[in-house]
This record gives sequence, C-alpha cells and structure tokens, in this order.
Amino acid sequence: MIATRQGSLNIVNVRRIKSRGALFVTESRILNMRKFIPVVISIAVANPTLYLIAVGLGVGKLINNHSGGVDGVKYLTFLAPALLATAAIQTAMDEVVFTTIQGFKWGKVFYAMNATPITGRQIADGVFLSAFLRTAFSVIVYGIVIDLFGGFSSAKGWIAVLIGLLAGAAFGALMLGVSAWIRNDDQFFNILGRFIMMPLFLFSGTFYQLSTLPVYLRWVGWLSPIWHSTELGRYFTYGHHISFVMFFVHFSYLFAMLLFGMWLAYREFEKRLAQ
Repeated sequence: MIATRQGSLNIVNVRRIKSRGALFVTESRILNMRKFIPVVISIAVANPTLYLIAVGLGVGKLINNHSGGVDGVKYLTFLAPALLATAAIQTAMDEVVFTTIQGFKWGKVFYAMNATPITGRQIADGVFLSAFLRTAFSVIVYGIVIDLFGGFSSAKGWIAVLIGLLAGAAFGALMLGVSAWIRNDDQFFNILGRFIMMPLFLFSGTFYQLSTLPVYLRWVGWLSPIWHSTELGRYFTYGHHISFVMFFVHFSYLFAMLLFGMWLAYREFEKRLAQ
C-alpha cells in the first residue's frame, strides 16, 4: 500500500475549530491546571479553613459575646458573603492576569493559537471560561468550609456562592481586558495588589457595614464589586435590608462590569494579535 501525503487542511477540521475555538482554549488551560491539582486543592481548602479559624471563630466569638453579632446575625454569617465574593474575585483575577500576560509576553502562546483558525475573541473567551471554572471550584469549596463552620444560617446561604461567582466573573472579565491592554508589567502586580485589591478588601464592608466608615472612604466600597456582591449576598442569605433601587444598582453594576470587561478584552486581544 502506497502512503499518500495529506495537506494540513485535510487533517485539521477547520470548520470545527472555528465553531469551537473557545472550548479548545479552555481545554488547553484546564489540561495545564492538571499539573498543579494538589496545589489548587490545598489552597482551596487551607485558605478558608485557616481564615475562618482566625477571623470567623476567633474574632467572631469576641464580637458575638460582646454585641450579639452584627446586623442581627452572628458575625460569621455576616462575614460569609463578603469572604465568598473576595475569594471569587481574587481567584478569577489571579487566573486571568497571569494567563494573559504569559500568553502575550512571557510565553507568547496566544500567537501560536492565533496562527490556527482560532480567533482572538475565542482565545479571550477560553481564558475567561477556564478562569471561571477554577473560580467556581474554589468558591464552592469555600462555601462548604463556611457551612461546616456554621456560617450559613439556612440553606439560602448557598445563594451567596452564586452571587460571589457573579462578582468573580465581573472582576475577572475586567482584569482580562486590563491585562491584555497592559504592555509593561514591571510594576503592574505591585499596583494591583497594594493599591487595588487591598483597598477593595478593607473598605468594601467586608468586616463591618460600609455605613460605619467615614464618608470620604465610602466611595471605595461604592466602586468595589466586593461591596455590591456582599450586599446582595447578605440580602439573599439572611434578609439584610436593601431598597429595590439598590438591589437593581448592585446587579446592574456587576453586569455592566462584566460586559465592559469582555468588550475591552475582545478589543485588546484582537489588536495585539494583529500586530
């Protein structure tokens, strides 16, 4: 039997790649994550466990004994939605930022992907989807640990996991676009950690209600996806009071951030890959 040569177009199903390019990128990222499964699992379990022992039970016990809790519930129940939102935002941000910079600058793997029929938009979608899947795993584990510590006063506590995931998706999309836009990452991580994530964590009503902060600091919370997610999480889990207008504002803010972040990501991915 005589072997015959086949061109790449006969071997590669171009139509399939064009229609499922984002899924192929997602699969690639997940296969890469498999190398670090022990690390991913240990971080997902250890972080909430240690944090809840220190803050939820340690500080929480003092607050419960002294004032009977916060906002009419025990401190851990008050804290849970904020912790879930923070975990979702931090995980999503880490996954999209490092992946995007690695893809464009450190390893330039996005250019190799784009040499196939996979488009820049599909690469952005694949990075976002894989980051969301890892975020979902981490936040669900966090929710299980919180539940084991008694942080959910009812089954409705799990709604805070879904709200946290919305916040993670919104902030992850924004950071996906920003990371693609950044050309020089020398001080990017320092700025991101010290001047963005730390203020968002401290001044978003995480450990106390935002109304207790001075007025000149509350604007940080108003801009923070952590605060918007936390307010919604507390509303759904134990009945924290928010008006209908603010209910609409919280959801609208998170969805607007998600849409703007993906628009920016699509634009920057396509622009950089065309250079």
